[in-house]
Order: sequence, then structure tokens, then C-alpha cells
Amino acid sequence: MKIRAWHTAMAAAAVLFTLLGDTSPAAQSYDAPRQAADAATAGRSAWHTSWAQSQQGLAEEPLRNQTVRTIARLSQGGSAVRIRVQNQFGQERLDIAHASVAVSRDGGPAVRTGTTRELTFSGSERVGVPVGGEVWSDPVRLPTEAQTDLAVSLHVPGTIRPGVHGAAWRDNYLTPADSGDHTTDADGTAFTVTTPSTYLVSAVDVRSPRIRGTIVAYGSSVVDGAGSTDCGPGCSPDGTDQRWTDVLARRIVRELPADRQLALANAGINGTPSAPDCPGTSDVYDGLDAAARLDRDVLALHGVTGVIFFYGTNDLQNRCTSEQILDSYRKVFSRLRAAGVKVYVVPSTPRPGYTDQVNRYRWDIGTWAGHQGDCGGACDGVIDFDQVIKDPVAPNSINARYDVGDGVHVNIAGHRAEAETISLRMLLSSGH
Repeated sequence: MKIRAWHTAMAAAAVLFTLLGDTSPAAQSYDAPRQAADAATAGRSAWHTSWAQSQQGLAEEPLRNQTVRTIARLSQGGSAVRIRVQNQFGQERLDIAHASVAVSRDGGPAVRTGTTRELTFSGSERVGVPVGGEVWSDPVRLPTEAQTDLAVSLHVPGTIRPGVHGAAWRDNYLTPADSGDHTTDADGTAFTVTTPSTYLVSAVDVRSPRIRGTIVAYGSSVVDGAGSTDCGPGCSPDGTDQRWTDVLARRIVRELPADRQLALANAGINGTPSAPDCPGTSDVYDGLDAAARLDRDVLALHGVTGVIFFYGTNDLQNRCTSEQILDSYRKVFSRLRAAGVKVYVVPSTPRPGYTDQVNRYRWDIGTWAGHQGDCGGACDGVIDFDQVIKDPVAPNSINARYDVGDGVHVNIAGHRAEAETISLRMLLSSGH
């Protein structure tokens, strides 16, 4: 066992050396000064977060000596990858006994032959993630491309309630309880349990000299992806990953020059507010407002140069005033810009429960954001989804062809329409 451990450590060291000397972030909680410097100095050879799903709580059922296989659709590819495992909401240490990455075959639990790479953490196969903490794996060479479905497999040897992102908007996979380690299985047959949530892993980084920055979409369900599996009555979606952020990521690859690319990460969480003190916000969302989770869900990612900020509909629904909402905007925007990150704001979109007063507040927010096209100097640009999705004869409602039926969220066609209106030139101005 000592010989095996020595070889594991030497292999990890060799990988680190060959990856231009770049070291993986150590097991730690978020270090704000480190990330501010990372955002300010991210260059063409830096690591960039290519996929993310923010943790929001604990799974309903514990894992019991099981393997989790998460499918992450990468917005950009590269020559190497590394992953983040979080225990943000855990009540005890999270032990990972074995981990791997591979290229998924057709987006399912089976992986392509020859693509499996076992992961280490500071040179060790095993790692313990402290309560409230996170770890990044060591880098591992694995060629990937934009839109690669990366299979991230983690074996949890004990019994623990893991951290989750509630809605993956695609299937992920588990082996049955007490089934042990299947992290390097290629055929996927052991993964008999399907889940709509994302367990344990919350970010994937890639390394590529073509990437000039990472854009993070930050907000509530309208960012998370609600409606992105709905293509209308009697219709079956054409594949997965149809959120406006997914469509935008594909536009970036298709329309920007090959040597001036951007990665895109989604940091949306369903139901969350921007302001922490709206009277009607449920206690379920305590600690999940925009400012409270900014460090771990945005600034702890790598190569971040821009944020698309889409918050406010829940705040208005939960009886916050426009001044409360704008105060939360200013505080978050100030922190992002101090870290060298540009901010592009999406003003609040319609909702059927809004009263006349609430719509006046919504008008206040839109007017503030639109002032001189940059929130009067408080942000770096405005993305007007409201103009894209509103009903032209009933502007406080969503256009019927985009409405999933709740008056709040848009369907696949609406997600596509939103993504098509975003200026890539504006986003690229954030890059290095």
C-alpha cells in the first residue's frame, strides 16, 4: 500500500508539473482576496470554470456506500479538467473514497472507452471535505470540447446526506445503496437510479488558451432553467440543456473567433431572492440571497470576468420595495466590480401576481438599470429580456407563445429568444 501511495503521489506531481506548473486550489473555504486576484489577472493560460450548478441544501435521502455519476455539459473544452466538491450544507465531514472523470456516451451513464481518468486531491485518492468547506481536485489531462458531456463519478463509502442542487434539468445517476465503488465503470449498468438533482460536485474547470474569461449567470429560477424542458403541448424536447444559458454558450462557440472564446457557468438557484429582507421570503431561502452566496457561487469560480445578474421577480413577489431591491443590487455589483468582474443586469420580467404598486417598483428597477445604459455607472450593461418576452398588447404579461402556463417562466422557445438577444460583443468586452 505504501508503494501504491508513493506512485499515486508521483503521478499527481507529474500532472501538476506538465500543466505548466499550475497548482490546484487546496481544500478550503472561500478565500476572497485570492479569488479577487484570480479574477483580475486571469489570462489566456488560466483555468476557467466551464460548468457549474450551485448547491442549495441537502438531499432528502442519505447516500449509503454509493457512487454518484453527474453529467456536466461543458460550455468550453480544453486539454485538462478539475472539479469542485462541496459540503456547504453538510452536518458532518464528507468522505470521498474514489473519484473519476470521463466523457459520457450520449449523455447517459455509460462512458466512452479510454476516456476515464482517476482523480486525486492533493495527490491522494481519498479526501475528506469539512463541514461548510470545499475541495478542488488535482488537474488531470483529458481532451474535451465545447458541449462535451463530462461524467463525474464520486464514491461515498459511508452514510451521509449530501449537498445537492435541486434541479439539474437533465438526468444524473446513482448506484443502489451499499453497492460500493463504481467510479471507473465504463458500461454504466451499475447506475440504476436516476435523479433530477445534482449531487456533491458543483463546478468543473477546463484549461484552454482560447478562453478569455468565464461569464457567470446569477439569479433565481429564471437563470436556473425553469421551463427549459417545456416545448409545448404534445411536444418532446429535442435533447437536454435547453436553458438560455446553454443556448448562449452554443452561440459563443459558433459566433465568436476561435481564439477569443468565453466559458459560461450557471449559478442560478430556484426561488432565491436578491435582497435578504423581503417580508414574504420563506425561511427555506435564508442564506441564499444574492449577497450571501456571492463568494462561493460566483467569486470562488475561476477566470470569472463577467456576471449576468437576473434577480428581482421573487423579491417583488415577496413584497420588497424597489429601494430594497436596488440596495441589494448596488451592494452585489460593488463587490463584483471591486474583484475586476463586469456586471450585466437583466431587469425584472413580468409576473401575473404583481399589483399596480409592484409594477411601479418593477418600472423603478428597469428605469434605474437603463439609465445611461449602465445603471448610471453602477453596472456595465443591460440585457432587456422584458422587451423580448413580454406580451406586446399586455406588457405586464409574458407573450403566450413563450409562457409555460404560470405567467412567470418561459418555455424552450422563450429561452432561445432570450439567448439570441444578448450581445456577444458586450460579453467579450469583459474578457482578457
